[in-house]
Amino acid sequence: MLTAGSTTRTAAATNAAGALPRKTTASGTAYHEAGSGEPLILIHGVGMRLEAWAPQIAFLSAGHRVIAVDMPGHGESAKLPAGSRLEEFVAWFGRFLDEMAIETANVAGHSMGALVSGGAAATFGERISRVAYLNGVYRREPEAKAAVLSRAAAIPVSGVDKEGPLARWFGEDADSVTARELTRKWLNLVDPQGYAVAYAAFAGGDETYADGWKDVAGPALFLTGSDDPNSTPLMAAQMAELAPRGYARIVEGHRHMVNLTAPDIVNSVLAEWLSSGEDER
Repeated sequence: MLTAGSTTRTAAATNAAGALPRKTTASGTAYHEAGSGEPLILIHGVGMRLEAWAPQIAFLSAGHRVIAVDMPGHGESAKLPAGSRLEEFVAWFGRFLDEMAIETANVAGHSMGALVSGGAAATFGERISRVAYLNGVYRREPEAKAAVLSRAAAIPVSGVDKEGPLARWFGEDADSVTARELTRKWLNLVDPQGYAVAYAAFAGGDETYADGWKDVAGPALFLTGSDDPNSTPLMAAQMAELAPRGYARIVEGHRHMVNLTAPDIVNSVLAEWLSSGEDER
């Protein structure tokens, strides 16, 4: 278990999540880029936007070319068609690599972004040097699967539920206060159609690439919070066991938005992951 540090540093890092400037690819994917060196691409989760990675961008761009993307239908990125599945989101990511002329990259995804990053690692082979799977799901239990599918089905009728995710994603601890309010703001900004498409793909995607971890040759990090009720420590351990170079890291006392509520720890673990395997090159 990893234990979070200073609340003051956590709040300061999270408060850095103001609007970031973007560029847009020819097909309509918006992204923010900082730093230079080996590429690291960051993919956020459903309802969020690339600013959700602000603490990681600030820290990791000191040694890497960090590219944070707005997922389709989020932030300033173009939507995917209604009914798009996880496979279509992975194909979108492949097009993004092509448009950016990136031959190989490290990829870190959070939540839905983790599913995309895992799909990319399973699909694109050596093009993905390392994969980090933050607060990502794996083969949900039947009751949890039914609940998430029910939430997905309700979105076109009831709209975006903003309070439910906040209740699931955050505790009442001091580290969560700033992150919760930022997340609330981003959920209020999200395009309802883009959200609905992404959430449906997320709800149905927990098994899509589940059998692919055995073929992922590069370092594979599986990180979550000890108190995340949906992306559980057990899931992280199961995936780490399957990946040849997989390992799990659990942040004690945190839930789903651990990259915002415990940025110092997450930054440190990601830096360790980014240096893994360098002696083999």
